[in-house]
Amino acid sequence: MVLLQRPLRPDHGDRLNRRGGLEPRDPRAPKRAGVVALLLACATIITLDASTGALEPARRVAGEVYGPVEKAATTVAGPVIGIPGWFRTHDQLREEVEALREENTDLRGQLAAAPYDRNKLAEYEGLTATAEQIGYAVVPARVIGMGSAQSFSRTATIDAGSAAGIQPDMTVVNGDGLVGRVLRVTRSTATVLLLADADSTVGGRVGESSEVGFVRGTGGLADDDRLDLELLDQGEVPHRGATVVTWGSDEGAPYVSGIPIGRVTAVFSSLRDSSQRAEVQPYVDFSALDVVGVVVPSGTRSDRAVIEADGDLR
Repeated sequence: MVLLQRPLRPDHGDRLNRRGGLEPRDPRAPKRAGVVALLLACATIITLDASTGALEPARRVAGEVYGPVEKAATTVAGPVIGIPGWFRTHDQLREEVEALREENTDLRGQLAAAPYDRNKLAEYEGLTATAEQIGYAVVPARVIGMGSAQSFSRTATIDAGSAAGIQPDMTVVNGDGLVGRVLRVTRSTATVLLLADADSTVGGRVGESSEVGFVRGTGGLADDDRLDLELLDQGEVPHRGATVVTWGSDEGAPYVSGIPIGRVTAVFSSLRDSSQRAEVQPYVDFSALDVVGVVVPSGTRSDRAVIEADGDLR
């Protein structure tokens, strides 16, 4: 009995080998029908969810289940993940704090120096006004030393010398009046004998009467220390409050004329010898000298700016 065998027909996806036999299809290859069905199912679900919200309960359940888990994972992992950022932020904050600290220090320094700077500016302005008032040019200088270290008990050292056009026996003033005279100079400094020194004697002219006399220092630098005034005319009695100015020396050395010295505060009379003596309060505060000016001829060559008699800076 002969059995007839129906020829094999290749299914979709099968292929013939070289001998004419069938090779089984790859089991990993998806069936086209299944893929199409899956795509149709996804499209249907998306359409239903968009129109009716059918999947909203499922989403809610999933959120309730996975939400706490996600929150817990974030709580645990957040600090670890944020460590690099924390270090960067910490470094930036430290740099900002350091910059603010330096800025604060600078501001404190400026605030502390502000009164001194204002006072120095006022002294320069006063020196300019003095040059205009007395009609002489002056070389500005700063007081850099005080005391008896230079063999005189009441002297000051200034930071200008021969290179600035300064010579011995020049008049020294500030914005208030007469300071003294130059004793000696180096190239960059000069020693000034103060008006208040006990060895200082200046010719003075009193108030409206224009009576002349001699003003002598008493050696004191305090606010309550006074100068002594002795008039040549013993019969003349100066009144309190009268202004005393320099009467001037020959060729303006060591003192030029018209420099304010001080004002009369008291007058003493001696009946025995019929003499008159007055006390003069100096205009200059010798205990707080800072900016001074040395009177020089107009047009003097100097290594620094010169305030001319008209107040201009040359």
